[in-house]
Amino acid sequence: MKANPLTTSDPTSSEEVSTQPVTEEAPAAAEPNPCEREVTVEVSADEVAREWKSTLTRFQKHARLPGFRNGKVPSSLIRSRFGEAIKSEVVEHLVPTAFREETKKQNLVPIGQPQVVELDVDEGKPLRFKATFEVLPPFDITGYQEIKAPYEPAAVADEDVDKAIANLLEQNSTYVNVDEERGLADGDYGSVSFKGTAAEEGTEPVEMNDVLVEIGGDKTIPAFSENLRGAKVGETRGFDVTYEEDFADKRLAGKTMHYDVEIKGIKNKSVPECNDEWVKELGQAELNTVDELRARIREGMEHEKKHNAEHQVKEELLRQLAERFPIDVPTVLVENGINRRLERGLRSLMGQGLRAEDLKRMDFSKLRDAQREGALRDVRANLLLEKIAEQEGIAVSEEDVDKEIASAAAASQQTPAALRKQLEENNGLEGVRSQMLCDRALDWLFRRSVPAETEQTGGEQAG
Repeated sequence: MKANPLTTSDPTSSEEVSTQPVTEEAPAAAEPNPCEREVTVEVSADEVAREWKSTLTRFQKHARLPGFRNGKVPSSLIRSRFGEAIKSEVVEHLVPTAFREETKKQNLVPIGQPQVVELDVDEGKPLRFKATFEVLPPFDITGYQEIKAPYEPAAVADEDVDKAIANLLEQNSTYVNVDEERGLADGDYGSVSFKGTAAEEGTEPVEMNDVLVEIGGDKTIPAFSENLRGAKVGETRGFDVTYEEDFADKRLAGKTMHYDVEIKGIKNKSVPECNDEWVKELGQAELNTVDELRARIREGMEHEKKHNAEHQVKEELLRQLAERFPIDVPTVLVENGINRRLERGLRSLMGQGLRAEDLKRMDFSKLRDAQREGALRDVRANLLLEKIAEQEGIAVSEEDVDKEIASAAAASQQTPAALRKQLEENNGLEGVRSQMLCDRALDWLFRRSVPAETEQTGGEQAG
C-alpha cells in the first residue's frame, strides 16, 4: 500500500520482515557450539565384506553389458565398471545404521542431519568415519513455578465508547458537493487530481486522480492547504513541496516535488446524527437503539482490552522464563525458526502486493540475520514450555489435534482431510502438536501467575 503524498499517515508495513538493511559489523571469531557433538564410528571388516558382497551380487544380477547374458557378468568386470557405485551403496547402507547404534550407545539424541567427515571405506577393511551433529543439552528449570507477572486489565470508560461512536459516525459520513461558486476554505474537502515530479533523477512521478484533501486538516501536508486555499473548481495550481527526511513514503522522504493540482470539486462533509434511526440504518443484527450499540461496542472493547492484558502478561512471563533459564539452543532449530518467520513475513508482504521483482532485489542473507534473534527467542521459549508441560503432565491428544486442524481448515476454507494431508506431506503435524502443547503450558503459567479471582475481576472490568 502506497502512502498518500498529501497526508502524514504511515503506510501499512509488515511486522515480521523488514527490508531495511541491517547494520554490518566486523565479523567476530566463531564461538564453540555448546550443542555440537562428535562420534567416531567403526564398522567391522566382516560386516563391510558381507554388505559389499550383497551389493556386488545385486549389481551382478541386474547389470546389462554387451556380450553377457543377464546375471552372468563376471564379478571382476562388475567391480571394474561399477566399483564407485557399489562403494556408494555400501556407505549408504552401513553409515546411517552404524551412526544410530553409536549415538544410542552414548545416549545421544541427534537433532537435524549429521555431517559425516573423515570417511574411510574399502572392500575387506573396516569402515571408519566421524560424524558431527547437534543435540539438545540437558537443562534444569527448577523454580519455574515462581515466575509471575502483574495482570492489570483496564476498564472501558464511557469516554472510550463515546470516541468509538464518534469514529463510527465519521466512517459513515457523506461528502456533499458545494454548489455556490467560491474558492476552497478551511474545513472544505477538495476533490483533486494531481501529478508530482521531482528534480532528482531516478525519482518516479507521483500521479493520483479523484483524491479528497481536507483544507487545513490535521493530516494534510500544510503546503497543500496553503497553496489550495481559495482555489476554485476548474483551476489548476502549481507549487513545490519539500518532504521531511522521515516522511512515511521513503520514495519522497527528503525530496522536493513539484505538483500541478487540478480542482475537480468542492465538498462538505456531512456527519450523521447519532440516534436510533441511524443505528437501524447500520444494518447490524439485533441493533436497533443507541443504547444497544453502546453496549455492543463496550463488550467488544472489554474483550479486546482483556485479550491485550493477557497477551502482555504472557509476553512478560516468557521474557522472565528465558532470562532465568538461558539454555543453549541447537543452531538447526534456530535456522528452522528463521525459515518459518521469513515464510510468514513474505506471505504477508505478498498479500500487500509484493511483486516478484521486489523479491529479487531483497538481500535474503541480511533478512535472515535480522530474524535470528527473534527466532532464537521463539525456539528457546518453546523448549522451556515443552519442559514445563512434561513436568506438569500437560498433554495434547489426537482428538485435540483433530479439532485444531478442523478449526484451521474452516478458517482457510479447506477440508480437514486436505489440510491434514498437506501437513503430513510437509512434516507439519508434529509442529501443530508442539505449538498446542506450548500454548497450554503458557496458559498454565498464566493461570498460576494470575489468581482466579483477579482474572475474573479483570474479566468483569475488561471483558
